[in-house]
Order: sequence, then C-alpha cells, then structure tokens
Amino acid sequence: MSIADWLRAFRTLHERAKKGGLSPEDAETYRAGCDELARALLAAQRIAAKDGEAPRHALRVARALQVDLETATAKVRATTAELGAGGFSALLAKAPPAGEDMTATLRIPGSEPLEAAVAVLDVKQLPGTARVSFAFKRLPDAQRERIELLVIDTALSNIAA
Repeated sequence: MSIADWLRAFRTLHERAKKGGLSPEDAETYRAGCDELARALLAAQRIAAKDGEAPRHALRVARALQVDLETATAKVRATTAELGAGGFSALLAKAPPAGEDMTATLRIPGSEPLEAAVAVLDVKQLPGTARVSFAFKRLPDAQRERIELLVIDTALSNIAA
C-alpha cells in the first residue's frame, strides 16, 4: 500500500472516529494508525517520544484555540500556539507565577469547551511577551481522547491528500 493509499484509508477511519462510530477492533486499528502517523511526524520534527509514551501523546501541532486561563485572583484570555495531548503553549503578556493553581478552558470548534486543571511547565521570556507551556493535570481519558482527535485532525489537515 502506498503512503497516499494509507492516508486516504486513515482519513476515512479518522472521520468515523470523530463521529464516535468505531467498533472495538476499528478503535484499536485507529489508535495504531494515530501512533504510526505521529511517529512519522515526530521523526520529521526531530522529536522523540519518552520511553513508554505513545507517539500520539507526544505529538504537538500548531493550533490556535481560544483559551481562558483562570486562577483564584485573575482570568486571562489567550490563544494557544501549540497543542498536544499533554498540554499546550500560549503567548501571554505576563507569565503566571510558578506553582499557581490554574484552570484552562479551551474552546474547541464544533464541540463543548474543555475545562482542565493545568500547571505551568515552562516559561520563555520574549520581547514584550512570554511563551508559556502548560501541562494538563489529571486529564480524564475522555478529555484526552478529544484532544488527541483534534491534534490528529490538525495534523491531517496539514498533509496534502
């Protein structure tokens, strides 16, 4: 099977996964396909998954989503720069204090907002702004799967048919 044929078949399976219509066998095939696609994209990005980590969990894509970041004392609206199953990054005028409890509400197109506890993972100061990386904390499987679908959807949209 050529890569173009594999991509066409995988896109069809992905569309079915987005609609929630996969049998247990098809779901297993879909997850394996996600990992295969993620492995190829990670290799192209020269990124390696951690030992024992599924490639689809390590994959990050450039994706702009509106996100509301809320602490006990402040609320900030931002736009994500990158998104992955483990978290996201965003440009903020001011980096939040390290260790502060935060909630992120991601606005996912065509779906209910996703609310999750997040922790600041990294801060890179830039001229006039900060690029802040956030890690999801205690993300339930159903929410992780929603993000994985969005990440794979974004990756597929960037690959020519």
